[in-house]
Amino acid sequence: MERTLWVLALVLICLLAAWGLWVGWRHRGNRQGGLAPLPAVPVTPGDVVTPALKGLYVSSTTARNWQDRIVAQGLGVRATAIVRLSEDGVLIDREGADPIFVPVADLVEVTTAPGIAGKVMGQADGILIIRWRLGGTELDSGIRADDRDEQAQFVAAAAGLLDGRRSGDQGGDQGGDQGGNQAKNKEASA
Repeated sequence: MERTLWVLALVLICLLAAWGLWVGWRHRGNRQGGLAPLPAVPVTPGDVVTPALKGLYVSSTTARNWQDRIVAQGLGVRATAIVRLSEDGVLIDREGADPIFVPVADLVEVTTAPGIAGKVMGQADGILIIRWRLGGTELDSGIRADDRDEQAQFVAAAAGLLDGRRSGDQGGDQGGDQGGNQAKNKEASA
C-alpha cells in the first residue's frame, strides 16, 4: 500500500510539471503576440541561388539571444525542413508545420553558431543561423543541416546574395557607386 502511494505521488508530480511546462509555453506565446505577422510565401519563388539544404529546423530566438525562444506564430515548432535560398529570400519549408519565408530585404545575416534554444552542438558551425527582421524585431532561426559541406555552400551563397543586395543599395545612394566614380575620375584626368 505504501509503495502505491509513492507511485501515485510521483505520477502526480510529473503531471503537475507537464502542466506547468504547457502553461509556461502558452504564456510565452501570449507575451510574444505583438510580433508582426510572418511574410507570405511567394507563389513562384525567384531563381535558386544554391541547392536546397536538408536538416532540422530547431527554433527561432530573438537575435543574439540564443536562449530566448520565440513560440508565437508557430516559430517554436521543431520540424525537419528543407531550406531554399533564392533571389527573393530564404524559404524554410517545415514538415508538419507552416513554412517560414524571409524576404531578401529582411535578411540580415546568414552564419553559423554552436547552438540555439533547443539544440547545442559544441561545434562552432553546428547550427546554421539565419538572422532576419520581422517588423521591428530581429530574429535568429536555427537549422541543424544534415550535410556540413552543403551548409558551408549555403552560407557562402547567402553572403554573396547579401553582398549583392548591399552593393545594389549603395548604387542608388549618392556617392555609393565607388567603382563608377573611380571610372569617371580616370576619364576626367585623361
